[in-house]
Amino acid sequence: MHTIQEWINDRLMDLGLISDVANKLDNSIILLIIILVTVAIDYICRYIVLGMFKRLAKRTKNQWDDLIVERKIINKMMHIIPAILVYILVPFAFPPEEFPKLLLFLQKICLIYIIAVSLRFINASLNIIHEIYNRKESFKDKPLKGFIQIIQVTVFFIGIIFIISILINKSPVSLFAGLGASAAILMLVFKDTILGFVAGIQLSANDMLRAGDWITMDKYGANGTVMEVTLNAVKVKNFDNTITTIPPYALVSDAFQNWRGMSESSGRRVKRSINIDMNSVCFCTAEMLDKFRKISLITDYIDGKEDELHKYNEEHHIDNSVWVNGRRQTNLGVFRAYLLRYLQSLPEVNKELTCMVRHLQPTETGIPIELYFFSSIKDWVPYEGVQADVFDHILAIIPEFGLSVFQNISGADLRSLKGSSF
Repeated sequence: MHTIQEWINDRLMDLGLISDVANKLDNSIILLIIILVTVAIDYICRYIVLGMFKRLAKRTKNQWDDLIVERKIINKMMHIIPAILVYILVPFAFPPEEFPKLLLFLQKICLIYIIAVSLRFINASLNIIHEIYNRKESFKDKPLKGFIQIIQVTVFFIGIIFIISILINKSPVSLFAGLGASAAILMLVFKDTILGFVAGIQLSANDMLRAGDWITMDKYGANGTVMEVTLNAVKVKNFDNTITTIPPYALVSDAFQNWRGMSESSGRRVKRSINIDMNSVCFCTAEMLDKFRKISLITDYIDGKEDELHKYNEEHHIDNSVWVNGRRQTNLGVFRAYLLRYLQSLPEVNKELTCMVRHLQPTETGIPIELYFFSSIKDWVPYEGVQADVFDHILAIIPEFGLSVFQNISGADLRSLKGSSF
């Protein structure tokens, strides 16, 4: 290289340049030649390596090599080669004995560039890893993004430490040692990141939350589907299409409701009651029982229950002339039996899960009759349709059993009573 430098210096002096100017120009010309050579090598390597990799990617069925080509990961990696070559060859253009400060400055730039390109390459590679595993069904519902982000933060943190050590001519080991003394400050600065990372591990280890889960968290106004679980935030798309952002550690420290169990089960619960006016409850007369026998769902129930009660009353010598004595059917009891058989007859009701009709505590608004069953249809809109159809039917058939629904008096009721004896 010295021979080339002397030859260039001689040619410049032949052109009439004085010795000092020629000495400065020959260094710049050698630097330019080094840059041109490294750029040419960079293009050649990218052309050869990238071409070979593209041909290999077309022959394989793997996703990762196609993503590497699409995201230009090879291009990002190849940018390191010219920087390394310039770092190695730059002393030939500016010898350390003649240009120590300039050489040190140029080599520092090269090292910083190498670190920056390496960080960019590692960051892109981690994004590729996240994208590949996110496409797999076994990993799709795992909060991988939070773990990828903590690795990215760690890598960039280490990279920045190395860049600072290059700029101030200090060993990175000494900088890391100094950071240990200021750990309290770092923990304060990165408090949310550290809490988010720990919370992400807890959420994943305990399988508390996955992307795609429907969660409700009243404290943060969240009621919708989890879109993304990251290091610093859990994004929930509410059913009104708004986005709620929740810190990951809040999901660990506070209570939230995850509806995944319902989604993965074989039924979605319906638990709804209707209030019956207690004044309409009575014993069933023979005429009422004859009417109820015509209802196909409870014909066998009426006959079986009558035989059971008649046998009981005979065994205990009950005086049937007084209705209070013995056991008798009531219109409310028949109504409950009908509701249970009606629910069991519906194809939308899961027969393997709990299905019952029960009384709740009577109140000043009547006696609540609660329907407790599970719909095999779990999607929100059809599920609401199942509930509505069931209760539409119930409200329509209540008068057939001599019962009435309790309802508070309204202004329309008072107007209809105007002019009556009441």
